[in-house]
Amino acid sequence: MAGKFKASIRIKTAEILLAFLVVFSGVLLGFSGGGFVVNFNKVGFSVISLIQKGSSSAISAVTGIVTSIRDIAVLQKEYKELSEKLKDYEFMQRNNVEIRKENERLREQLQFASEIEYKNIPAQIIGRDPDNLYSGITINKGARSGIKKGFPVIAIQSGNVGIVGKVVTAGLDTSLVMPVYDTKCNISARIQNTRDIGIVSGNGSYGSPLNLLYIRKRVFDSLNHGDIVVTSGENGNYVKDVPIGRISKIKILDYDSSLSIELEPVIDFLRLENVLVIDQKNLNDKPPLAKN
Repeated sequence: MAGKFKASIRIKTAEILLAFLVVFSGVLLGFSGGGFVVNFNKVGFSVISLIQKGSSSAISAVTGIVTSIRDIAVLQKEYKELSEKLKDYEFMQRNNVEIRKENERLREQLQFASEIEYKNIPAQIIGRDPDNLYSGITINKGARSGIKKGFPVIAIQSGNVGIVGKVVTAGLDTSLVMPVYDTKCNISARIQNTRDIGIVSGNGSYGSPLNLLYIRKRVFDSLNHGDIVVTSGENGNYVKDVPIGRISKIKILDYDSSLSIELEPVIDFLRLENVLVIDQKNLNDKPPLAKN
């Protein structure tokens, strides 16, 4: 048994040696004929080309990403700058619109102020008291400008002239105006078309209608919604024929000899900015403005 095993090992060793010699001889023949040199060149070129191609693609991709990031950053910066410029432009446009509107309002007021018979002092509203019991309006003119307690205050708004109220306190540089919607304000008034006289009083809030009192029931058929009620000028408290409001509701009360009439104020007090304080004891010396 041992002899057979040793003989088998010798046979395998001889076979392995023979196979190695055959392979080695083939390699030598290949090198001597130049065939392997060509094959190695081809293989090396292919590998290097593949590596170069991959590197080039990778570099191009990275370069493209970097360029895109840079372009995005530039675009974001330009977008931000354009957005800021657009905001500035829109702000300037809004300011220009506001300035034009303000100029139109002031010119309208100045034109009207020059046409009033009596001396008048233009003023601007600088404060409001929303208290329902006493709703005062503060203006930026006072005794230094010639304003006194009791002076009537009017305004022109969107082409409409209307009564605002009267001065109840005149400081040196500011004054307090009691508006027509105040509960303590009572104005002698006339219905413009029928000339019936009554008293207009407020309900304490700019959002509430005014009351027209003491209008006889027998004139009911002569009245219409939208009729203008103006100051009567009696007692010298207010300038005559200045609109106060328009009739918005008429009711007949069985227990009252007078009509219950509500008025919508001519002046929109929430939008009111500028007023004219009237000095009825002195005539206007302002030259009229030239009309375009």
